[in-house]
Amino acid sequence: MSVPDDQPHTRTRYPTGEQPPEPAARRPLRTLAAVLVVVVVLVGAVAVLNRTSGSPTGTPAGSGTSGDGAGSGSGTGDGTGKSTAATGTTPVTTTQNGIAVGFPHTGEGAQSAAVNYAVALGSAEMYSTATRKTIVTTVADPSAASRLLGRFDPSYTALGKRLGLDDGKARSGLVFISRTVPVGTKADGYSADRATVEVWTTGLIGLSGQSSTAPVTEYWQTSTIQLHWTSNDWKVVDVSTKDGPTPVSGSQVASSAQDIAGAVTQFGGFRYAR
Repeated sequence: MSVPDDQPHTRTRYPTGEQPPEPAARRPLRTLAAVLVVVVVLVGAVAVLNRTSGSPTGTPAGSGTSGDGAGSGSGTGDGTGKSTAATGTTPVTTTQNGIAVGFPHTGEGAQSAAVNYAVALGSAEMYSTATRKTIVTTVADPSAASRLLGRFDPSYTALGKRLGLDDGKARSGLVFISRTVPVGTKADGYSADRATVEVWTTGLIGLSGQSSTAPVTEYWQTSTIQLHWTSNDWKVVDVSTKDGPTPVSGSQVASSAQDIAGAVTQFGGFRYAR
């Protein structure tokens, strides 16, 4: 039987200082809110810890140093760049016939020698008989110099003729350009007296001028240079070259022949160190 609304309602009084018990429905809500607060606090604490334990300011993540094996040339492929990062070794200051010589008796010294020799062997001076002999005798092991010249003489002479050169000289009004620019090195083998180094390069070759039929173009190639430690220096025993790796060409507009000729005559080259 229902109770009429006009009947008096019963009211329970509690002793002073006591509170009535909470409805059961409110307790789970407050418990859930407390758990959420704890979770938020924990997430914030983890974020702060991660931020403070990262790389120090000014030190890029994955930067290599000589102390952790950087510069060995044996890439790990882990994307960190540590094994291929430059070590900061100072380039040698000794030269012979304008070519860097006197490299350290180390794996990095062999890579430095290979990259400087690759630049010399890819220069415009290699297209002249006299200067080619000077370059080869400077960079080559004495036991290999004659053999290397026997290979280089016909190949450079033939290419020079195709370009329209007369013993390395361009005809009037034209500038002959041949410059090799190293991109990186990789050590394929190293021992106390032998080293094999791959040198990845880009370069320029051609004739700059209004009447040129062989305009200056870029190329990409990799030279494998075998070295021998002799007379306190690394010297070339053998060289082989293959095309690439070649990236996709950019969308830049080609400069004029005058700008190219001016750049090559105004911008000097470098000595390189691994």
